[in-house]
Amino acid sequence: MAGTRLDPIDRKILAELQADGRMTNVELAKRVGISAPPCLRRVRTLEESGYIRGYHADVNARDLGFEVQVFAMVGLASQAESDLTTFEEKCRGWPLVRECHMLNGEVDFILKCVAPDLSTFQSFLTGRLLTTPNVASVKTSLVIRPAKDEPGVPFDVLEDRLSTSA
Repeated sequence: MAGTRLDPIDRKILAELQADGRMTNVELAKRVGISAPPCLRRVRTLEESGYIRGYHADVNARDLGFEVQVFAMVGLASQAESDLTTFEEKCRGWPLVRECHMLNGEVDFILKCVAPDLSTFQSFLTGRLLTTPNVASVKTSLVIRPAKDEPGVPFDVLEDRLSTSA
């Protein structure tokens, strides 16, 4: 298990930064129980190792005028690796697509899309997504409201698992 390569302090650092990525290094060090210089070294190591991929503001899409959120389930005609890669590259270039996940099962990809209004999403759907080579089917579901939107991972579950396997 990848998480076991990290010691408890590293996992505490990750949990704290996941909850509040804006805190100072001094505050972070205090919360995890070490002094500031080794805390900063650990954070940099976690960044360089890829455990921390970046820092982001959690913006309110609706307040910014993005009223429409849609999940699009995409089926491809071919699942050859080159075709999957080509579709993923296309998705990276579409600004309305905020997430793209390859799935196992009935659909090949699920896309999380945001748009300022329904007509903007419809233009993307009919002008871009449906006309993309190898796209065989698209089913969409409009989000009414989010019930839960938690970023990151549940560190408490990891800690429970690690403590029971020790």
